[in-house]
Formats: sequence, C-alpha cells, structure tokens
Amino acid sequence: MGALILCGCGGGGGGGGGGVLPVSALPVASGAAPTDEIVASSSVAARCAAPRQGIDPDTGAAYPDVAGTSGDEKRWLRSWTDETYLWYDEVPRNLVAANYATPVDYFAVLKTPATAPSGRPKDRFHFTYDTAAYRQVASTGVATASYGMEMAFLSAAPPREVRVVSAEPGTPAGSAGIGRGAKVLEVNGVDVVNGSDVAALDAGLAPIAAGERHLFKLARPDGSTIVASLVAAGVRSSPTVRARTLDVGGHAVGYLLFNDHNEAAEAQLIAAVHQFKDDGIGDLVIDLRYNGGGLLSIASQLAYMVATPAATRDTTFESLQFNGKNPFQLSDDQTRVPFYGTTRGYSTTPGQPLPQLGLARVTMLTGPDTCSASESIINSLRGVGVGVNLVGGTTCGKPYGYFPQDNCGTTYFTIQFKGVNHQGFGDYNDGFAPNCMVADDLAHELGDPAEGRLAAALTMLRGGACPTAAKTAIPLEKAANGATPTLRRAPIRENRLIDTLKG
Repeated sequence: MGALILCGCGGGGGGGGGGVLPVSALPVASGAAPTDEIVASSSVAARCAAPRQGIDPDTGAAYPDVAGTSGDEKRWLRSWTDETYLWYDEVPRNLVAANYATPVDYFAVLKTPATAPSGRPKDRFHFTYDTAAYRQVASTGVATASYGMEMAFLSAAPPREVRVVSAEPGTPAGSAGIGRGAKVLEVNGVDVVNGSDVAALDAGLAPIAAGERHLFKLARPDGSTIVASLVAAGVRSSPTVRARTLDVGGHAVGYLLFNDHNEAAEAQLIAAVHQFKDDGIGDLVIDLRYNGGGLLSIASQLAYMVATPAATRDTTFESLQFNGKNPFQLSDDQTRVPFYGTTRGYSTTPGQPLPQLGLARVTMLTGPDTCSASESIINSLRGVGVGVNLVGGTTCGKPYGYFPQDNCGTTYFTIQFKGVNHQGFGDYNDGFAPNCMVADDLAHELGDPAEGRLAAALTMLRGGACPTAAKTAIPLEKAANGATPTLRRAPIRENRLIDTLKG
C-alpha cells in the first residue's frame, strides 16, 4: 500500500516515482519453459508461510490457515488466476514463481500484458490489500488514515502542483478551513513545488496510520494562505450526495453531486430524487467527476430513478461476463443485474418502491476519476435508450470487476468479469469521451452555476453549443506537461462491488 506518490526530479507527472525494478519484480527470459505447476486452487488454499491464529471475523470460525510456505501461496495464486482471471489465457506462461521474492510480487505479474487501443495496459486494475485493512474499509467505510480531503496532482515531478479538489465538513481538513481549490505549498516544512525531500512529502500527503500529525501550508484561491497541523484520522467514506434545483431561464434543472456508491448513498439518493420530483425538474445534471464507483446495486437504483418506466421495464442494467470456464458456476440469471425498482435495505427499509423522474435524457459531469460503477450508469442508461450527454473529461475506462479473495491474510483483486449493458456493449477500456471537453474549475465550488463544467452543461441544456472556451481549455486531467493527474485514492474506491443481499 505504500506506493510512492511524488517524483524526485524531472520527467512527466502522474504519480508513482520512477526507478529500477528490483530483481524480484523482473520476469524470466521470454524463451524459458513454463515450470510452475497449475493444480486445483482449493488443494493449496490457506497453506501459509505465516498462518493466522484465532477467529476469522467474516465466518466466526477459526482461520483455515495451516503451516505452509511462500511457494504454496504462489502456487495457489497461479492456479486461482488460471481458474478465475478474465484473461487467464493471456497470462505469460514463462513466469517462474521462484523468481519473485513474495507472493504479492508474483501476483503483480499474473495478468495480461496486452494493451488497450490507446496503448494503455488492458489490465490497469490489479491490486492487493492487507485483509484486515480491507475488511475495515469494506465493512465500515472508514479509511485507516485520512484528512478528509481529496487531492489532485497536476504535476508529480518538479515543478509540482498539488491541489485540493474537495474537503468534507467535520474532518481534519474541513475543520481546519481547507476547501476546494487550495494549492498545497509546503508539507512538513518541505517545499512541494521544488523540494527534494520526497520522503517527507509522501509521509504528509499519504499518512499511513491514524494519529499521524503533519504540518501543511496552503494557498486559497483568493490568494490568502493557511497553515494547518492536520492529524490523520479514521474518516468514514461519505457518499457526498447533494441536491439542488436551479432556475435556468424559467426551466427547473436538478443538480446532483454524487461521490461514492456506498450504503449510506441509498437513502440520500432517494431523498434527492423525491426533492427533484417535488420541484418539478425537467432536466438533471449528475456530477460524477470524483465518483470512483462502489456498490453496483446503488448504480442500478440511481439509473432506475432517472429513467422512464418503459426504459427499465423487463430490461437489464448490467450483465456480468466471465471467462469461458464459468469459474463461479453462475446461471445466466445470476449474472444479470436488473434495474432495481425497490430499496435494497442498505440504509432504508428494504422492498420499498423507488421514485422515478421519468427522464429521456440526462447530463453527467465526468473526468478521469469517474470510474467503474459510475461508468455503469452511463453505459446502462444508453443501453436502454436514455440519452446521456457527458460534459468534462474522459472517464477512467473500467468495465471490469472482481470478487475479492483472501488467502493467508492478503486479499487479492484480479479482474474476473466485464459488465455489459442491455445491448451487450461493454468495450470502453479507454473510457467514455465527453460530448463537451471542459476543464475542472477549481475556482468555484461544486454546484455553483458558474463552475466551468456545470456552466457548460446548463448552456447546452438551454440549446447552446459547447462553449468555445471549454473546448480549448487545458483540462485538469491533461496538464500542460502531458501528465494525466487524477485523485490519489485507494484502488478499493474504484470498483464494481456486487450486491450480496438476497432477494
């Protein structure tokens, strides 16, 4: 989890410092013969170099771990990958487990080397989590260490630029008066723009444990400065659902800010849609620019509440396509996610009918942090004939998902399915391009009609064209040095999480 965030010198940004790979992370020569045995993964599961003791909180029973070796853990990874990975037949056959220092190192290369049409890796979503830490985030929504603010790295190499895109009220950052658009000038006394002490900068920008205290100096958009001593805390992930109705030339337009598909979002989204119905909106703008995804059933509920009854009746929100081995032995019906028309019981009473706005079109504000379950909303509404216009930047391009799997205290995430809409489309590995490219306007608060992306959307809803300034602006996600900065957040926040509720 301790990935380097900033670069020490030169070159493009985008995070992840350069450097030479350790020998343990290098594959063997391409001509080597395959030597790793592939067996039934169940036959080598839970054979651990360091078996856990005690009770597994997920099952209430003793951990299944037995004494084994690192080699056993690697053999399980190779076999489990062969069984469940979506592109199992594209994994190089010449990888030798013994050439990798740890199971996590080995897992990092157990994926397809193919690229998307853009040239980006086809599989950019391979990652691991310490199981205990993952369990905490997944079950409680509480991050292990956070200030409660999201930061975008416009340049991760000198001259660096780090900006705050949002800060939640009541969090360490929000309580210190840090808000949208603030530029981080110093961390722990080190100059962010040109400082050479990368370790000190990383320590402050990405705290590891709650209780860590780091000193920040920031410049607000109005030119004033703020110095704040921030203590990292266990911050609960908020869906940040905010709804307001705007009068646009006598026409009621709803604006919905939605940042996270988590359990709390269910009740808040329903309340927002009821508000819009009461206000009689004729159009809706959904701001998904920072929404990395989450529960797929929440995405389905929101899509249902936006669309017309005819569009969602007897149609499919998303179908999950697995590899040809059908590794989880699911029936066609079990791979189908419907447009949920009732509450699921996450933060409401289950089984209650959902309201519907009955819209034939919707506008969404997007960017490179619009990912996974958020992209499902776009794709699935288009799949049933609802017009979806995108304003902002190209989305992240993740039509994939996984079932997290623990083995020996590490939870592994390997791509196991692709989501397709009612028409069978799901090939957007390079993301959805916007109808109107607009920079992320950090000088205005989200929801302000003057904010660049929202202003462009409102202009287009009034019958206008994509503003010329919006077309030519350098967007936040394509900085002048050619980097592609995005939010620095844990991979778990860019997900399709499958609904495990029954019924």
